[in-house]
Amino acid sequence: MDNKSNAFLETESVGRLMGRYAVPCVISLLVAALYNIVDQIFIANASYLGSYGNAANTVVFPLTVVALAIAVMLGDGCCAFVSISLGAGDRDSARGSIGSAVLLCIGAGVLLAAVYLTFSDQILTLFGGQVNPETFRQAKEYFFYISLGVPFYMFGQALNPIIRSDGSPKFAMASTLAGAAVNIVLDPVFIFVFRWGMMGAAAATVLGQVLTAGLAVWYLCHMKAVHLGRHDFRIHRALVKRYIPLGICSFLSQISLVMAMAAIQNMTLKYSALDPVFGQGQYTQIPMAVLGIVMKFFQIVISIAVGLAAGCIPVVGYNIGAGRMDRAKALFTRLLAAEASVGAAALLIVELFPRQLIGIFGAANESVYYTQYAVKCFRVYLSMTVLATVNKGTFIYLQSLGRAFASTAISLVREVVFGVGFALPLPAWFGLNGVLYSMPVSDVLTFLICAAIIVFTYRTLGSGRPSGETLCAK
Repeated sequence: MDNKSNAFLETESVGRLMGRYAVPCVISLLVAALYNIVDQIFIANASYLGSYGNAANTVVFPLTVVALAIAVMLGDGCCAFVSISLGAGDRDSARGSIGSAVLLCIGAGVLLAAVYLTFSDQILTLFGGQVNPETFRQAKEYFFYISLGVPFYMFGQALNPIIRSDGSPKFAMASTLAGAAVNIVLDPVFIFVFRWGMMGAAAATVLGQVLTAGLAVWYLCHMKAVHLGRHDFRIHRALVKRYIPLGICSFLSQISLVMAMAAIQNMTLKYSALDPVFGQGQYTQIPMAVLGIVMKFFQIVISIAVGLAAGCIPVVGYNIGAGRMDRAKALFTRLLAAEASVGAAALLIVELFPRQLIGIFGAANESVYYTQYAVKCFRVYLSMTVLATVNKGTFIYLQSLGRAFASTAISLVREVVFGVGFALPLPAWFGLNGVLYSMPVSDVLTFLICAAIIVFTYRTLGSGRPSGETLCAK
């Protein structure tokens, strides 16, 4: 195939390219986020599950993020490397990196599923599953079936960015949409008609993930810019060492989020028991359930933010490989504006319509304390969403430039140093409110760091020498 089959990435307007690549990526990530959110909506509106099922879903959610973290490390790293390799005309490296990423993803998925199934009780307890016996029972049931689907979930998520790097963002979007459609159709059937409870919610999710993974396998056999041969499917260690650093930021941004979730959920568990209202047995699970709902809404917002930035990776990578720093800089400007707009829209929604949001998640079946706490949680926990989206866009854009160290460092600072660091002490002073304060405080401090990095990135691109170029293109 002609080495210039992706040459339009260097010539077409950056605005048009951003729409062409970012929109399908946003939709793909939104649909992926909706897997867990759709489960929670149907669980919340099933009277025989209710807030116990909601709390159980919240406990399991971070464990799906662990699987996602490994998948995006392989997928995003390979995507960035393939894009830069194609821009530099190095198709052999592009093919080898894809083949090894596929094998690594399959192996990692099987291993993680085995760990989950073997140590389920200990893992669920670590993430606050012991809030009460009924929540733990439902969490264990849901987690068992979700664990069976982990290899399929990881494969589909890892291949999604790789498919985009091959110049097929629409197929990547369609494969994820197909899986989500299966989940949305089967959830109400399994939960309300068959009354399979948490097992039904998990089964619907896993069947959707199997379909997405199957479509990814089909695409591997019909790639456009890169045609894979049997010899490409082996572990190319030299290539793995080059593309894994480009995906480390994606991994750490997700895995550090899991650490923050673990801290927040355990603090919620601890201080719910000390609260005069939620310390009562019939209400103990409410803060955990509500926290999960708010996190799911934030997951929607952050999926848009990540999609906007991740969709730019093939475009930025190709132009860096071709030496077009001016186009990379122009795309950065558009990206920051788009990220701020998404954050502002989300902030308006949570400040003006929190009751309507919580109503989607079964508030009519719960006590007044459920709605009251949810309104506070939405308005306080997500009050700095504008800064959160800009921060996330900055992290990922640096990754697309090959500046893996800077991207990884600020991601770790946000989730571990600030996210965990504030989630632990603030509740000691402010009780359950302290858990809510930890999010906006972390986002403000992270933005101060990102602002300096944004200025530095503009100067670097203006000089025509991005610091990560030698890492990726040599």
